[in-house]
Amino acid sequence: MPSFGEFASPSRIFRDRDVLSPHFIPNTLYFREHQIRELMSILVPALQGKKPRNLMIYGKTGTGKTCVTKHVAKKFEEEGSSAKILYINCRMYNKPYRILSKAMKSLADGVDKQGYGLSFYYDKMLEWCREGRQLILILDEIDMAKSIDELIYTLTRANDELGKGGVSLIGISNRLTFKDGLDPRSKSSLYERAMIFPPYTASELQKILQQRAEMAFKDNVISAGAINLASAFTAQDSGDARYALKMLSRAAELAEERGLSKISDSEVKEARDVVETDLVKEAVDKLPEHLQLVLYAVARLTLSGSRYARFEEGKDGYLFSGDVYEDYAELCSKLGKQSKTARSYRSYLGDLEMLGLVTTVESGKGIRGHTKLIKLGHTPQETVSMMKQKFGE
Repeated sequence: MPSFGEFASPSRIFRDRDVLSPHFIPNTLYFREHQIRELMSILVPALQGKKPRNLMIYGKTGTGKTCVTKHVAKKFEEEGSSAKILYINCRMYNKPYRILSKAMKSLADGVDKQGYGLSFYYDKMLEWCREGRQLILILDEIDMAKSIDELIYTLTRANDELGKGGVSLIGISNRLTFKDGLDPRSKSSLYERAMIFPPYTASELQKILQQRAEMAFKDNVISAGAINLASAFTAQDSGDARYALKMLSRAAELAEERGLSKISDSEVKEARDVVETDLVKEAVDKLPEHLQLVLYAVARLTLSGSRYARFEEGKDGYLFSGDVYEDYAELCSKLGKQSKTARSYRSYLGDLEMLGLVTTVESGKGIRGHTKLIKLGHTPQETVSMMKQKFGE
């Protein structure tokens, strides 16, 4: 019988594998100095007893949005001000009630019991702020929150009831079009600034991976060539630092499983395939339902082909936007769901492209008029399989 002892021998590869976790925040965040300084400038009024502007932070997965925000939040708390900054992930706390209860349980005494309603926590928030204090809520993955209009309107209108103190909101989203779906009142009350985090380049990823490798691995375990290869793969695919870190971690695990003392290009290449499949599945699982259905339509048509799927040299594999919309509408009808408008559909395509799940180009003149062409970013068989399982087909 096996025992845990045989698995507890010292690693030949890792010094500290936690360093490769996307949740690890190093003291130095390369290539995000501009974003750090801008965020600090936005928050500094709170340290002076004044209300900061609301802020929306946008960018693809793995561009450092959460990492930078947490880094700045830590520095903010070190200032020892009466102002408080709280981080809440809206995937876990996805309703206005849960978000406000989470916040107030962190700030006020006597509110940790069950059974209180939203109005109770709202009043507690006002009571806390009326002492002249500023509350800043960081809502990560804000687009995953339900009743988002109610949440934004509730938080922003609180300032109308406060003589002193204030409530500010920092929303983090992968979707540049997040605001498009908001009620006009919510958009107006938000009155926010925006920051956009660009994807990392190959040379930037190389330095980030080198920094993490020095902390995560023992000396001389990984070559510069293997790090360069992981950086190049990531820049080519997405510029997603989280993807690069997972690739490096998986390559190290493969080397360790094989009893090797070094990580070679071979392990990096193999890790790339494994990690890409995992991250695509993770990204698809997080999508709102109608984005999943649009992606499903793209994957289905990519496999079956539409009569317009091949139409000119250099555009093989692209689909017409109208064909995809028709298939999306058919899927909705088949599943007993109401399809969204063409305007919403165009917004969904933008979101899918930002996540790297599809690529779009403009057709130019002469091809059924001027239209958008769509191409799936990953293997259609895997996407169709995931979607069939998701929707019980």
